[in-house]
Amino acid sequence: MDILRAVLIQDVARALLLAAASFGLTLVAEGWWIRFARTHQIGKRIRLDGPQSHMAKMGTPTMGGIVIVLIVVILTVLFNLVDRWSMLLPLVVLISFGILGGVDDWLSLTNSKSKTHGFTASHKLFLMVSIAFLASLALYLPSPFGLKHFGLVRVPFVGTFNIGIWFIPFATFTIVGTSNAVNLTDGLDSLAGWSLTLAFAAYGVMTFLSEPRLTNLMVLNFTLVGACAAFLWYNAYPAQVFMGDTGSLALGAVLGVVALQSQQWLLLPVVGIVFVTEALSVIIQTSYFKWTRFRFGEGRRIFKMAPLHHHFELIGWSQTQVTQRMVLIGGIAALVGVSLALTLAAENTPSLPTNLPPVVMERAGGK
Repeated sequence: MDILRAVLIQDVARALLLAAASFGLTLVAEGWWIRFARTHQIGKRIRLDGPQSHMAKMGTPTMGGIVIVLIVVILTVLFNLVDRWSMLLPLVVLISFGILGGVDDWLSLTNSKSKTHGFTASHKLFLMVSIAFLASLALYLPSPFGLKHFGLVRVPFVGTFNIGIWFIPFATFTIVGTSNAVNLTDGLDSLAGWSLTLAFAAYGVMTFLSEPRLTNLMVLNFTLVGACAAFLWYNAYPAQVFMGDTGSLALGAVLGVVALQSQQWLLLPVVGIVFVTEALSVIIQTSYFKWTRFRFGEGRRIFKMAPLHHHFELIGWSQTQVTQRMVLIGGIAALVGVSLALTLAAENTPSLPTNLPPVVMERAGGK
């Protein structure tokens, strides 16, 4: 027990130190990126049909997510990879989606005559699904080909189940869906950054308290927390930089991988309720518009504009009101997700013998 306690304390210290290091390094590097982006005119393009208050953001430096990705990758390779090779999977996904988002951002900046200003939707989706499918295979397959999860999923109040090969399509959908959902959320100053910080923090706690403890995954989560928190320094309203697809696609995808790797992916819609709501609002709006156009000859809308944060802006909420209220909901949802994970951990913990001395029972949490 003493050895185990020492290891756990060391891992917690490593996680907190890496969180602080990623915060400090990202804070410095992001400031440099803003100056670089301004010099080279790497600025955000704004939808003309969006809220008029967003027009002032035209030309704001973008692609700030590249700093988050690079800092997290460097720190993980240096301090959380050797003899912890399972961290290769989230790193590869983070880098792959970061490159995909970066190319899309760059095309949108340089190809001004294109209607899509980047990848077409079908090409982008194909690339995302391809990367996510390979990541899902790596999770599912036995060693040395994968991480041998074999389709395991933890269900709160019920237990752990094996869904077999069905894990692969579910995992692929989770990675792609989370990546797209975070990308849709990244339309309001600090909304995506705060939501990601809360989600990674929640999974950091879950992975530490799980049985068995996933301390290396915990360290990665808190490294991401530090980097996302530093990004918020510059992304707070009025934003000095946006993360762009470079950051939103990469961070959304790695959040999906973290949820899958921890076997707590059923709790992702709870922890990431803001992302889910934003994505659902777009799906509902698009589907209803197409159905009414087919049924009545003209498209109709449920929301004034999707994603949902734009709807709230158009009904009179300020940007800070929308962000703060959605972040508050996200924070409570993260607490609920951690609570559900703790419930499952408690169910899987063997009961303590009833004949232990009172002092031992008290220290162990027994009654």
